[in-house]
Amino acid sequence: MLNKELSVGQLAARSGVAVTALHFYEAKGLIKSNRNAGNQRRYPRDVLRRVVVIKIAQRLGIPLATIGEALRTLPDERAPNVHDWERLSALWREDLDERINKLVLLRDKLNGCIGCGCLSMEACPLRNQDDKLAEYGPGAQLLEPTTPP
Repeated sequence: MLNKELSVGQLAARSGVAVTALHFYEAKGLIKSNRNAGNQRRYPRDVLRRVVVIKIAQRLGIPLATIGEALRTLPDERAPNVHDWERLSALWREDLDERINKLVLLRDKLNGCIGCGCLSMEACPLRNQDDKLAEYGPGAQLLEPTTPP
């Protein structure tokens, strides 16, 4: 018969994530544990899936703060169901589509860029498409601005 909860070592072994990383995730509020009578961490089994989602999201380049925001939309009182996970994935869809579009642009323009030799941020179709930063003046500009300077 399966235990309802996993020790930190069991969770680490099952998820492939180091114990120290699990402690870090817990400190950041990404996962939660209970304490047994001996004050040892015990994780509900559904935490295993959360840890896997965290690792996948990190590999995709999603920041931990964003992962935490999404995980907070999942229910605490029960294991997430398929609809909960679909709702969570919808939160990341737009960001992932944007990342995919940037990667496709990079893939399609990289050969020309490497051979270009222009060394110009002004006309670069990868870093400053349509010269959007020119209106902010000469000199170095942010490569990945979140908002214009």
